[in-house]
Amino acid sequence: MQYIAFRQASISGMPVPETQTGVHKRTLLRDDVYESIRNAIVDGTFAPGERLKDPQLEEWLGVSRTPIREALLRLERAGLVLAQPGRATTVAPYDAATTTSAQQVAAAMHELAARLALTDADQGTASGMADAMTAANTRFSQALEAGDVEAALAADDDFHVVFVSASGNPMIVEVLEQTTPILRRIERQRFSSFAARDSVAQHAAIIDDTRALDAAAAALHCRENWLSLRFTIT
Repeated sequence: MQYIAFRQASISGMPVPETQTGVHKRTLLRDDVYESIRNAIVDGTFAPGERLKDPQLEEWLGVSRTPIREALLRLERAGLVLAQPGRATTVAPYDAATTTSAQQVAAAMHELAARLALTDADQGTASGMADAMTAANTRFSQALEAGDVEAALAADDDFHVVFVSASGNPMIVEVLEQTTPILRRIERQRFSSFAARDSVAQHAAIIDDTRALDAAAAALHCRENWLSLRFTIT
């Protein structure tokens, strides 16, 4: 997942990304608006409790209110915003129950993706997947050592997308698009701490399972990797 730099300056008191306003003036897709607001929530630019004001969002994104309202509805279903009809829409607070639910579903989806990707794979395909995951895990480890949370998140995404892409199941992608943003706020905390080093070894075990064409072990280790995510509600 890609993120863009944000600044402390604001439009009418609301923080906005460090870029020109009207960033989606022309060929806007609904997903662009959703992803822009989602990313601002996930990386903390829009903090828990922040009121999301339509006029300021319109000025920032350069779009009408309709796609913004559609995006906010999607974010509400994802558990990232709270909407009070006729009143205010605010960024949802960190919630342990919601995060745990998202974690369980994500773990199950990655477990399934690993099983599907490896069950009928041949040695050459498995080796290719293992090589891609090894490269991603190396970048992940280097990013953690450098304290670069954004790079660590990107590398972790690159690691896990290997099985998701190879699974051939588009429903897995759809479910993960719903749950991953909730977990991403917690991953940012984990990847900025020493505890994240455990994930490097967990990834390595998954890579070994992949080279061995052991779908059951890879699925189990993927599940354990996601369930090991520790979070602190602040």
